[in-house]
Amino acid sequence: MNAADLGLPVDVPSTALFTDQYELTMLQAALRAGTADRRSVFEVFTRRLPEGRRYGVVAGIGRVLDAVENFRFDPGVLGFLRERNIVDEPTLRWLAGYRFSGDIWGYPEGEVYFPGSPILRVEGSFAECVLLETVVLSILNHDSAIAAAASRMSAAAGGRRLIEMGARRTHELAAVASARAAYVGGFDSTSDLASGFRYGIPTVGTSAHAFTLLHDTERDAFRAQIDSLGSGTTLLVDTYDVTEAVRTAVEVAGKDLGAVRIDSGDLLLVAHRVRQQLDELGAVDTKIVVTSDLDEYAIASLAAAPVDAYGVGTQLVTGSGHPTCSMVYKLVARAQSADPRAPLTAVAKKSLGGKASVGGRKWAARRTDKDGVAEAEVVGTGPVPPDLADQQLLVELVKGGDVVAREPLEAARARHIAARAGLPMSAIQLSRGEPVLPTEYV
Repeated sequence: MNAADLGLPVDVPSTALFTDQYELTMLQAALRAGTADRRSVFEVFTRRLPEGRRYGVVAGIGRVLDAVENFRFDPGVLGFLRERNIVDEPTLRWLAGYRFSGDIWGYPEGEVYFPGSPILRVEGSFAECVLLETVVLSILNHDSAIAAAASRMSAAAGGRRLIEMGARRTHELAAVASARAAYVGGFDSTSDLASGFRYGIPTVGTSAHAFTLLHDTERDAFRAQIDSLGSGTTLLVDTYDVTEAVRTAVEVAGKDLGAVRIDSGDLLLVAHRVRQQLDELGAVDTKIVVTSDLDEYAIASLAAAPVDAYGVGTQLVTGSGHPTCSMVYKLVARAQSADPRAPLTAVAKKSLGGKASVGGRKWAARRTDKDGVAEAEVVGTGPVPPDLADQQLLVELVKGGDVVAREPLEAARARHIAARAGLPMSAIQLSRGEPVLPTEYV
């Protein structure tokens, strides 16, 4: 990944400024106090799932690995920090040589998680770990929220194809990340070309209402599209009169017309009428695609409709009402000195209002019943019980500063399908409820 990939000017090939100022002021103070080199363990977790959600989806791990690799304080970044007097000269000299040299363990991308799950564990000196807090959280909170919404929509779709088409409803860079997260969560393609270019996600798209309105007649518009893209294209049939448009579409394209798209009206009723009309016209293999502000509930309501694919935009890229996962990055253990042999001591925030954390370097495993269905998320700080040894969830992602766990996006997508299938059936219910698995601390 380079500067252009991150939406940065080409002369700033760094993720180092995707952070909050207090990360750097903490570093400066720790350097002065002599505590910056203490071995530390930070963990990413969430205290609760968004209201009503039954599971979360880990997404953005691949982007986190890219961000860690590109977290560099080059001359341009250092000049900015010096000009703004953000930190002092000794700190700037330290930052000039910054390279993360620690270890990172985490849930693999596509896995599901629950309250208290140690989704990511970052280990190294306090100085090198604390700097990563904001960029790690910004990626995981965003991508996991989108993936969770996508997963719910995928479950509601019941195997019908899903198209991500929310680029025009969010920030241009968020659109790329959203398409990636949606693909992990179960979507099949995207309308966003930047996502296809960067991540290899299949891209689709044909025409909007403007193309029909450009031409003197709807027939002229359909003919122009078919002449250009072939009879297997998808024709938008709700610009004027749907019944007339479907008739014209089949007349122009023939019975081999690929699909028609419906973007307005009572989708359930219109889809049934269009299917009947297509069949009567002999276009029995022509698919029906529906769009128009869909979410998981609207998709579920169309389960009985003869719909072949759904296009989802706004609700997907905003997390279907939950645009963040409220993940936090907390120090859970640290050494009492800079001696690399010094033992780790568990530390934890103690506060009112449900914001306390659990100290200690954690492992996590998912206990299953005799049928292989998950029944609990088990989190511990001591030895792993023998019966859970082969069910541990965290995998090594970075070792000694080097990324060791890159994988194709398809692997994360397949992992999520398998992880969701291993949950109790109630996990895919759209009604509000508690997390489908309890979190047990041992």
